[in-house]
Amino acid sequence: MEGGEAASLLGERSLGRVAEFKTYRRRWFLLAAVCLLNCSNAMLWLTFAPVADKTAAYFHISLETVNWLSIVYLLISIPFGLVATWVLDSVGLRCAVILSAWLNMMGSITRMFSVLKFLSLGSRSYWYLFIGQCLCALAQPLIIFSPTKLAALWFPDHQRATANMIASMANPLGILIANLLSPALVPEGKHIPLMLGVYAVPAVTACALATLGIHEKVPPTPPSASAANSNSQPFFTGLKMLLRNKPYIILAVCFGGGIGMFTCFSALLEQILCEKGYSNNFAGLNGALFTVCGLLGAFLLGIYVDRTRKFIESTKICFCLSALASIVFAVASRFRHQAIMLAITSSLFGFFGFAIYPIAMELAVECSYPVGEGTSTGLIFVASQVEGVILMILLQALTVRVSEDPFSTCALDQDGALDWTTPVLVLAGLCSAMACCYVIFFHTDYKRLHAETIGGDLVKAEDTATADVPES
Repeated sequence: MEGGEAASLLGERSLGRVAEFKTYRRRWFLLAAVCLLNCSNAMLWLTFAPVADKTAAYFHISLETVNWLSIVYLLISIPFGLVATWVLDSVGLRCAVILSAWLNMMGSITRMFSVLKFLSLGSRSYWYLFIGQCLCALAQPLIIFSPTKLAALWFPDHQRATANMIASMANPLGILIANLLSPALVPEGKHIPLMLGVYAVPAVTACALATLGIHEKVPPTPPSASAANSNSQPFFTGLKMLLRNKPYIILAVCFGGGIGMFTCFSALLEQILCEKGYSNNFAGLNGALFTVCGLLGAFLLGIYVDRTRKFIESTKICFCLSALASIVFAVASRFRHQAIMLAITSSLFGFFGFAIYPIAMELAVECSYPVGEGTSTGLIFVASQVEGVILMILLQALTVRVSEDPFSTCALDQDGALDWTTPVLVLAGLCSAMACCYVIFFHTDYKRLHAETIGGDLVKAEDTATADVPES
């Protein structure tokens, strides 16, 4: 072989190698659509929690009945979560996102029927509200599971954690918006119809973006070695592998419990604080600080982990610090006139707690590879919903009725307000126990990164072998 021919061949091989992986600008549109959908779904979930007392008065129902508008998300996600993992890993990302967008939009519109006066629904109005929440709840697993799949299929390895962080944190951003917007839109119960109409707008927009803008379930050329050599196990095979994976089980139990606790905290915050004399606006502010600081923590930790690959060390430190913050909040929330302390502890609880979420989802994929991303993250989410339902029921069962409390700002029903002293202390204790369990028992290898390293070494070895071919 002549030197010029060899150089030409090596150039062609090099170009082929460069063309082997490719990223597309439209990945950012997909990310934006998933973010808006995730945000909208969270807003719909937490619509009523910041104004639970006014919702109860408007629909003539109890606070426990209002709480079921949040709990239904958890209950429906348990069985449908398994269906969602199958859809993501077997049918594809495009189908999952579009289906969730339509369910989310239909749910938001159905909720509006409950406040249309000309229908004269009477006592049946609550059931339209409940059915709408059920449709939105069906959409939740499909969209919650999508970020890791989107990051794996469309983003290169050095952007995966960041993309997953952005898409995942759109959910707490929706919680933030709901905590701020619901009290602002509903100073009185008569404004609830306006609130339902406002919350339907993002759902309709997200559905239009997903339906009209997403055309492919995978990019034409993969962005990374793991995406190119995606050999995800069949759904049921993957489930069996996960159930035999000890590190994954520990992660699912501990991190799933953490998600369940954050769900309870978000849904019950207004009821916890109003009994001690704090207003709905202050509870909304605490929820907002909780989420804003969580978004900041997730952003900073996502960038750090993308550069250092220290998944385990980062999540263990943050889990411990969030447990400490939960203890301080549990104590401070039982006293009046502790607004500054509550605001600080809510901020710290969110900063360290939410930061764990996207990194733990990436860690679930790392410790379970080559199980599909939808299955590995989906099973954790199902575990979190089971634990969240148990916690919501347990915490409400531990409350004590307070018939007369002149300092309470709750809109009281005939039975009085609820004292949440025991539930919040139990929540802090469980958070601490989960953190200890995770720190002590969780250890794993980064299987996906290891597979990509081996693939990269093989490419280098092949290129070296080609370069050493003697001239003829």
